[in-house]
Amino acid sequence: MIRGTIFLSRPAVLAVVLLATLKPVEAATVQIGPTGKTFASSAVQCAVNASGEQAPMVEAGLFNAKQYATATVSLNGQQQAQVTADNPATKVWLVDGNNSVVVRLNKKTADQYVFSVQPGMCALPDTSGNTFSADGTLEYAASGKSYATVTPGCALNPATRQAQPYVNVFANGKYLLNVSINGNPLTQLNGTTRVKTPVFLNAGQNVISLANGYVSIDYFVRDGGDGNCTLP
Repeated sequence: MIRGTIFLSRPAVLAVVLLATLKPVEAATVQIGPTGKTFASSAVQCAVNASGEQAPMVEAGLFNAKQYATATVSLNGQQQAQVTADNPATKVWLVDGNNSVVVRLNKKTADQYVFSVQPGMCALPDTSGNTFSADGTLEYAASGKSYATVTPGCALNPATRQAQPYVNVFANGKYLLNVSINGNPLTQLNGTTRVKTPVFLNAGQNVISLANGYVSIDYFVRDGGDGNCTLP
């Protein structure tokens, strides 16, 4: 039977930094199932699928798999892949609405993870009105209220304790801006005491938004690659 269900909305969600044994998802923040033997991403990501389109995705599989360990990964009751100790993780492409990802170790034991996908979650916003500095290093929002560095740097993310690509975003004036990435709130800029903040990027495309209340929302799209980087 399924050992338990982990909902992303639970404040006590089990989240850890995945160890290097899970090479496909190194440096990714994940949640561990009640069995302690499986994992899934802690949040839905947008990535390019086989059709070349942005689509919602999570990774799931075996956590710290022992030799010869195997499991099957299913989505909404349909088997997606088999994972092994040699290939412990697989991508699971989600659909709009509620998704149930199950990692089954055997007939009696499995862990379930539930994810919710809003329609259009991975649709990229229109940033055609944004402009760039003369040297191409900065991108300015169409509203003129914020700007961001163009080329990601590499730094240690305190949240994951791993090296990740990042960009800096700035308040361009005394505006109160709520900063989010891929729909997840990060922090607030006020243009006075806190003018800028680093934003660490996940694997694939990332949508950074800076909302000035209900007046305007600025968007910047950045590619996080595989979510890893090497510190200089």
